Amino acid sequence: MDRDEENYYGKHGEPRKFDPKFRGPIHNRHCTDIICCVIFIVVILGYIALGVVAWVHGDPRKVIYPTDSYGQFCGQRDTLNENKTILFYFNILKCASPVVLINLQCPTTQLCVSKCPDRFATYIDVQASYRYKPDQWNYFRQFCKPGFNNPRKSIAQVLRDEDCPSMIIPSRPFLKRCFPDFSTKNGVLTVANQTTFKDGRGKTRNVTDLREAANGINNVLDARSVGMKIFEDYAISWYWILIGLFIAMMLSLLFLVLLRFTAGVLFWIFIFGVIGIIGYGIWHCYWEYDHLKGIPGSDLTVYDIGFQTDFKVYLQLRQTWLAFMIILCGVEVIIILMLIFLRNRIRIAIALLKEGSRAIGYIMSTLFYPIVTFLLIAICISYWAVTAVFLATSGEPVYKVMANQTLCKYANLTCDPETFNTTNVTKLCPGAQCTFAFYGGESLYHKYIFIFQLANAFVFLWLVNFAIALGQCTLAGAFASYYWAYRKPADIPLWPLFSSFGRAIRYHTGSLAFGALILAIVQLIRVILEYLDHKLKGTQNSFTRFLLCCLKCCFWCLEKFLKFINRNAYIMIAIYGKNFCTSAKEAFFLLMRNVVRVAVLDKVTDFLLFLGKILVAGGVGVLAFFFFTQRIPVFAQEVPMLNYYWVPLLTVIIGSYLVAHGFFSVYAMCVDTLFLCFCEDLERNDGSTAKPYFMSASLHRILGKKKLSPKKA
Repeated sequence: MDRDEENYYGKHGEPRKFDPKFRGPIHNRHCTDIICCVIFIVVILGYIALGVVAWVHGDPRKVIYPTDSYGQFCGQRDTLNENKTILFYFNILKCASPVVLINLQCPTTQLCVSKCPDRFATYIDVQASYRYKPDQWNYFRQFCKPGFNNPRKSIAQVLRDEDCPSMIIPSRPFLKRCFPDFSTKNGVLTVANQTTFKDGRGKTRNVTDLREAANGINNVLDARSVGMKIFEDYAISWYWILIGLFIAMMLSLLFLVLLRFTAGVLFWIFIFGVIGIIGYGIWHCYWEYDHLKGIPGSDLTVYDIGFQTDFKVYLQLRQTWLAFMIILCGVEVIIILMLIFLRNRIRIAIALLKEGSRAIGYIMSTLFYPIVTFLLIAICISYWAVTAVFLATSGEPVYKVMANQTLCKYANLTCDPETFNTTNVTKLCPGAQCTFAFYGGESLYHKYIFIFQLANAFVFLWLVNFAIALGQCTLAGAFASYYWAYRKPADIPLWPLFSSFGRAIRYHTGSLAFGALILAIVQLIRVILEYLDHKLKGTQNSFTRFLLCCLKCCFWCLEKFLKFINRNAYIMIAIYGKNFCTSAKEAFFLLMRNVVRVAVLDKVTDFLLFLGKILVAGGVGVLAFFFFTQRIPVFAQEVPMLNYYWVPLLTVIIGSYLVAHGFFSVYAMCVDTLFLCFCEDLERNDGSTAKPYFMSASLHRILGKKKLSPKKA
């Protein structure tokens, strides 16, 4: 980089115009932000080491298999529990909260069984009838400790030693654990159609004693049933979903290609198309609303029928169509008003859209670069998730003394099951047992697992932001090569995308890591604030909630601002090859000197691209709706039988939007890059023969100049 270019900006950020030696992105570069680059590489190596340590100490089986009171996995192959895949709780009344059950911290004996109980029974009744009803005893003792077969042992001793449960109740497996088989009959909570049961200790209890456990369990069980149906729908409709996403990709490509030739005409067709589609939606909603008039049950409200998994139920209500019509009318009015007030700015944005489409037409490979970013982010997410699971399952089995006596001083103390029977604990606390409690440890590694989890999350955020920054800088360098080409397309360098990617990796890894680091710190703070807000939701301290709300709002705004600054800083890095701070400062001052153009060109273009995403997602969504509801006669026989047609429909709509977003994000980066280059061109050159503009004729006309000075060949 020559001296004139290094001194282009003065001490106060003012530009020195008319630099005749500048010819686009600098190729003679040097490494920037080397210290941050070194730190970034060291952190990555440390992150790999953390993953290796976690994989050595962790055991995912602790997540896959439940663990009994002896620290043994239920259902693990080549063990005594291979065929016993379900965990049974001796006294589920001690486990009122389902969260306690799932966390394996219920203060009762836990046993691996092959199946859950399917009947009510108590140890007292079974013991009394074991001589003439041996089948009942044989069934009951499968829920006792392995090897116990002494029905003559007194009930007091059995319950003290917890050889068998005092009772069993009809249960069903959930998360590989036996939960009471709750149901409702005429609005009354029941278990196997009974409202009371014997607890095996001489008392008759109501099933409402398990209400606290039932409330959470039934909701999750219903969700599991819905989840299984959704999985079935995906299994039989996945290829139609892929076809819908392929159509979305083709529509996105067609949209971008057409912008190069007919941006203005296509834009207005697109605008009136959106208005027309919304208008048709308003008419259709009114027709449905009027058609349901007088039909019994159609005047009910959404509140009256409550939550229903079948979406068709809501379509039978007049209130639903009235709400749809009001929403669509509001959207229609907003779009029309925006078109009226932004009509002049839209004409300016169309010229920039044409230039962006032309740039992408010359560098088509940029449209597929988001796949690289997606793969990098997918690798980061996978590594983070696997490491988090191994960290969470690190530790050795921890056993604690479980005593029936509340005054036992050894209760909840750690113990060794191999030597427990030789200690005095069983004498001082009759019936006490050394049972498995949880996984943990006292080593230095186990004490700092929470810190390691935070480090795992932080480095994950850093790497994801770096992958995004690398993509933005690579695309910016490619599009800047197009803009600063003297003769387009003759002077565009060969393989501009790959050249830009190589420059970003070779020279600016440190700068990209620096920008990603700043953003990752803010995002980690936001995650911590969200965690604190979740933990303090039940508190009554209004000041604390207000303070957290303010902090969350401030850091959200800070993150948005940093993303905007980083994006433009990466563009300047791609052009000039300077470090992050200098590039961010120059980008900020350049944008401030052209703040009106920023609002007119950049944001209006973003709005147009957003409407493009809505058009692609909406068009494919309408097509998918008519297909999955069998309203296309040609394909009526091809439509699969679904439990919920909205499952593939929503997947196609959301997937189409994401596909369009991937293509249009490249286009948005192109427009932002061309805009910054356009502003730089205006400040560096004056349009004379000696210092001609690098911009194309269409962009030159935006300035309102009479003619464009000829460029030298």
